[in-house]
Amino acid sequence: MIKINIFKKLHGSNGDMNLDVDLEIREGDFIALAGLSGSGKTTLLRILAGLEEAKGDIKIGEESWQSEAIFLPPQKREIGFVFQDYALFPNMSVEENLLYVQKDKELANHLLKITELEELKNRLPNTLSGGQKQRVSLCRALMNRPKLLLMDEPLSALDPKMRMKLQQEILALHKEFNTTTIMVSHDPSEMYRLSNRVIVLDQGKVVDDGKAKDVLLKTSGSQKFSFEGELLDIVKVDVIYIAIVSIGQQLVEIVISKAEAKELEKGQKVLVSTKAFAPLIKQI
Repeated sequence: MIKINIFKKLHGSNGDMNLDVDLEIREGDFIALAGLSGSGKTTLLRILAGLEEAKGDIKIGEESWQSEAIFLPPQKREIGFVFQDYALFPNMSVEENLLYVQKDKELANHLLKITELEELKNRLPNTLSGGQKQRVSLCRALMNRPKLLLMDEPLSALDPKMRMKLQQEILALHKEFNTTTIMVSHDPSEMYRLSNRVIVLDQGKVVDDGKAKDVLLKTSGSQKFSFEGELLDIVKVDVIYIAIVSIGQQLVEIVISKAEAKELEKGQKVLVSTKAFAPLIKQI
């Protein structure tokens, strides 16, 4: 069991707030850490890694990483950290980046084989694509067989096809190494696909915590579909009003009433839902 009970005052772009988190995580869990930017997600990862200090306790099994009397530095914590910007050594080859963590060629070759990087092991990072660099970063994080794997939006800069491929590889490695994984993400599909538990932070506090399906599939009443979006415009066409809403990477048009048109304002966050349950699904 991993026990986290930490407190830290933060000074962010949204003003002062307190990061106040009390959690218990089962070993082997895959946790998705969600929430708006500035809610404390990355700071929590950095505190777990020992890269930032905070008040409180962190205990991994029977081992204390942090308490009033103890503060283990990052190199003494059994962690792997996958950064969004890869953080690879530019003057080292792919294989050398891995062996820098642990002089274990057998493990390095095994990881490179799983992630289809064997043929690139002598290449320098600046000759690799974004997806290849992120695979190297993931392999390097697993070289010390960490008890805790921390990932800060590791796939956000990749295209959808590469993201899905790496999601499959991350899940396979998570299961093979039986590590506990905590990943910051803003992508609901990614969280649903990978995690067995989603923890949502808001202003430094846990506001939702549960199975991915329960946290991510939020509807109310008899609604069958519910999506958050941004209201871009309201257009009057003859006697009807049409709201143009941005949802993810798509723009959708919704017919609204005159009364709704008066209440809504451009730039607002809105919830688009429907009670009709006759969806069409097609291969694209």
